Amino acid sequence: MELAGQVRKLTESRLQPHQFLVDVVVSAKKSPARIIVFIDGDQGVSIDDCADISRSLAEELDKNGALENYTLEVSTPGVDQPLKLKRQYLKNVGRRLKVHTAGGQIEGKLIAADDEKLTLETEQGTGKKKVVTPVEVPMLSVVKALVMVSFK
Repeated sequence: MELAGQVRKLTESRLQPHQFLVDVVVSAKKSPARIIVFIDGDQGVSIDDCADISRSLAEELDKNGALENYTLEVSTPGVDQPLKLKRQYLKNVGRRLKVHTAGGQIEGKLIAADDEKLTLETEQGTGKKKVVTPVEVPMLSVVKALVMVSFK
């Protein structure tokens, strides 16, 4: 089994039911190899959760002798990371998204998500002339979706 698959399996076995694995990135081009594990949770993930999983993974990788020299990072995906899993979309219902599709981009408040589509509330106009319209975006057409951070 390749290293990324091995780390993925080890990580998934250490997560709590409310936590989930988003991605594993392995860069072994230079020494030391760099392993980055992105985790998330339905109610978020604390830095202590990341540290616990990091210690447990490092211990297992050292015991297995999978790598002699590596760096390991366990973190949550930042706001610059696109949403990848349905569970991430569900966690972000109520937040504004910028969704890139093959036909362009759509910005709006995520009001629903399922296996087949996203439903966004988009706004046109301002003030009394503002019109809120629900727009359905097929999941298969989503190239990238980012949570938009608001500082209001």
